[in-house]
Amino acid sequence: MKPRAFLSLTISFVLTLMLGACSFAGDDAAAPHGAAAKTASSQPSQESSENSQESMKNTTATTKHVYSKSGYDITPYSKDKVQALAATLSKEAYDVTQRAGTEAAFCGNLLDNHKDGMYVCVVCGLPLFSSENKFNSGTGWPSFYKEFDPAHVVRHDDNSFGMVRTEIRCARCGAHLGHVFDDGPKPTGERHCLNSAALKFIEKGETVPAESQPVNTETAYFAGGCFWG
Repeated sequence: MKPRAFLSLTISFVLTLMLGACSFAGDDAAAPHGAAAKTASSQPSQESSENSQESMKNTTATTKHVYSKSGYDITPYSKDKVQALAATLSKEAYDVTQRAGTEAAFCGNLLDNHKDGMYVCVVCGLPLFSSENKFNSGTGWPSFYKEFDPAHVVRHDDNSFGMVRTEIRCARCGAHLGHVFDDGPKPTGERHCLNSAALKFIEKGETVPAESQPVNTETAYFAGGCFWG
């Protein structure tokens, strides 16, 4: 082999080795940084997503409300709130609403009330019954054949005193109201037997307190289908 050809081949071989070494060094040096960069960029994104989801979950849990068809907020009150409200009641009202007591027959102050208006919960103010549905049952307790709104009154089985009865409570604060029986007039055939001490009467025309008013709502119209829909 000629010296010039040999020298050319040697130089080419050396250059190839140098380039290869640079290539491997570059890969080894770049790989850890690239992996680290990828991990660093993806980790905050995942944590941010988890924190966002948790925040949305907590927000939903704290802002979820329940409304009746008549437009009232019937979201159940917390025990602390109920206790705070109940602490302001008279002894009789407290015994009836918080201890499921029963006032003496023919002694309630709302038994012979014939004025127009609505009967609200003495604890939280939720409307429970209307004067339009009140009737004289002759039992000694205020009686109604239907609720102001069925969602405002909840029913529970009551097997106390060796009897099978249906207890009725306020849907918002859980106050004991009385019992419901199936010996009422038409059209429902029911008799909601109430304790006057569990109710507060708001006469028609009087100022209705905020806790006894429906929530403010607005009607929105959404078009669908064709352009003129």
